[in-house]
Amino acid sequence: MSAPVQAAYSYCEAVTGQQARNFAYGIRLLPLEKRQAMSALYAFSRRVDDIGDGELELETKRVRLEGTRTLLDRIRDGAVDEDDTDPVAVALADAARRFPLPLEGLDELIDGVLMDVRGATYETWDDLKIYCRCVAGAIGRLSLGVFGTEPGAPGAERASEYADTLGLALQLTNILRDVREDAGNGRTYLPADDLAKFGCSAGFHRATPPPGSDFAGLVHFEVRRARALFAEGYRLLPMLDRRSGACVAAMAGIYRRLLDRIERDPEAVLRGRVSLPGHEKAYVAVRGLSGLDARHISRRTTRGRV
Repeated sequence: MSAPVQAAYSYCEAVTGQQARNFAYGIRLLPLEKRQAMSALYAFSRRVDDIGDGELELETKRVRLEGTRTLLDRIRDGAVDEDDTDPVAVALADAARRFPLPLEGLDELIDGVLMDVRGATYETWDDLKIYCRCVAGAIGRLSLGVFGTEPGAPGAERASEYADTLGLALQLTNILRDVREDAGNGRTYLPADDLAKFGCSAGFHRATPPPGSDFAGLVHFEVRRARALFAEGYRLLPMLDRRSGACVAAMAGIYRRLLDRIERDPEAVLRGRVSLPGHEKAYVAVRGLSGLDARHISRRTTRGRV
């Protein structure tokens, strides 16, 4: 690997380590080449997210997001040289040469962030799934391009579907965790149908639930939905090599434990960001590296086929 490419990857790894602790915790379990590729994917995705979440005027955001699409086209066309001044472009272009990355997933991410910029809201879960597939399911499919599947793995033809579903599970967990923060930014992601069903249509602008609402009922309803998505998406684990499976199990395991905490104390998400302490993340990583989750899912899937 040339010095400019190595420097570009180092930049992406620094961005990942500083701004995505849960993600960085998982990918540290990967071998170097895969870890670098995942960092490049994250750094590009972070750039897109930061444009959408920033303080720029709406039209400026749209222009800059389309600029990232133009950059993505250059990467796709092999038009980014290793001495390019943009380290994220250099790293992602190299990763795309090394791994079969479905780069159209990053187009989907840009489309999803444009939905945020337009202030899209979602009437039903089917509506929200479209957004979640853009901003998270697509990242799952891109990650699978880095991980690959084990030769001869049963059901591997559905691996992309499971990676997509796991992305939905992670995104729905994020939405639950961030309801108060998103409300403060003028965004509501939970489906309007669900909010109305539990008396929460007034939104989440303070540290207590809307008066007369069944906020706990809403949270428990969405937690069950997220758990079902995790259960389906976890079918991916037995199809991956040990270290890739450990990475996925660690990241997904952290979010599943966040769900546990949210379920135990639904109003915690209105008081502040729910997170896991370092020692609990370490336990999840060790469990993933041991293969316990993959073996459990494999046994359960086998029983389901009998």
